Amino acid sequence: MMRFPPEPHARIQALAESPIRALSNHGLSRKDVLPFWFGESDQPTAGFICDAAATALKAGQTFYVQNMGIPPLREAIARYVSDLHGVPMSAERIAVTNSGVTGVMLAMQATLDPGDRVMIITPCWPNLFEIPRILSGNVTYFPLDVRDGAWHLDEDRLLAALTPAVRLLLINSPSNPTGWQITPAQQRRIVEHCRKHGIWIVADEVYERLTFDVTLRAAPSFLAVTDPDDRLIVVNSFSKAWSMTGWRLGWLVLPPALAAHLPKLIEYNSSSSPPFTQAAGLAAITQGEDLAVASRARMIANRDLVLSGLRRINSIEVTEPAGGMYAFFRFQGESDSFAVAKRLIDEVGLGLAPGVAFGPAGEGWLRWCFAASAAKLTDGLARLQRFSTR
Repeated sequence: MMRFPPEPHARIQALAESPIRALSNHGLSRKDVLPFWFGESDQPTAGFICDAAATALKAGQTFYVQNMGIPPLREAIARYVSDLHGVPMSAERIAVTNSGVTGVMLAMQATLDPGDRVMIITPCWPNLFEIPRILSGNVTYFPLDVRDGAWHLDEDRLLAALTPAVRLLLINSPSNPTGWQITPAQQRRIVEHCRKHGIWIVADEVYERLTFDVTLRAAPSFLAVTDPDDRLIVVNSFSKAWSMTGWRLGWLVLPPALAAHLPKLIEYNSSSSPPFTQAAGLAAITQGEDLAVASRARMIANRDLVLSGLRRINSIEVTEPAGGMYAFFRFQGESDSFAVAKRLIDEVGLGLAPGVAFGPAGEGWLRWCFAASAAKLTDGLARLQRFSTR
């Protein structure tokens, strides 16, 4: 009798293992490694946020809740988004999700058919280009350019590539890993073009509060240059501005017509986010403005510390980030980022993310998450200096 091996679908077998995870697994067994490979702050979640979750748990908030999120949180997010970006926003357009990355998955599930073309601005977080592949999407990379010490988007070339054959454009700004930040003028051109061709835009704005332009409360949002009925989905998260990576809580802003169908999609994915986690999110977004402001100030100070240290090493080229929590740099003459990152672990105990993880445009580069204490960053720079002189 023929037996069929219990193998996953070919598209799942074809998924690439995250080089960041592969590298961290290599280094986690070593106690002397300074880890800067993951995109999270070393600061624990603030006490008032944890207390809100604990209070909800003690009050017995451990049951199923609405698919789209509890009404107080959806209403609070709508007020927050409206105030932050100066746009009218209704709670009906808000969906609470089990993390920002779950929001990306829901956005893709809601808009893609197998074989649809997805264009992604790169370098970018690997989850953003592997998720559409899980859904049998046809992924195309559109690389940023390095000019004058920073990453830039050639919007003329992008618009030429965005033909009616493209179903969805995915943009992360401020960018993980480059720190590139889109301008309102670029957003308007892209929106006008995508309207003309019926192209969806999924905007990952998770790092919006970590813009380094201190004249702005937040980085430019596509919400400020679109209408509610545009084909736009904005993904956001509590992870970065409020140091809540482990809570796995995010949200989507959706067109009303799509929002009407999201409860079904959430039901068949996770049903809902835990109510006690949502209570923590409610505390963060209603009481945590000072925390978000302080998080940005800390990232600016850390950026200055790390970039100044990197620029003192002659063999390094580093670009200037406009936002986020990362330095992106490369050694002259080194093209294999995974090999260099592995050597950094083995030789000096420094854990960085290899640029190849962020798509072909990132190969040769290294990402350093500087959301850490000044003491750790200074130690890391000293280790990098030792490595560069070997």
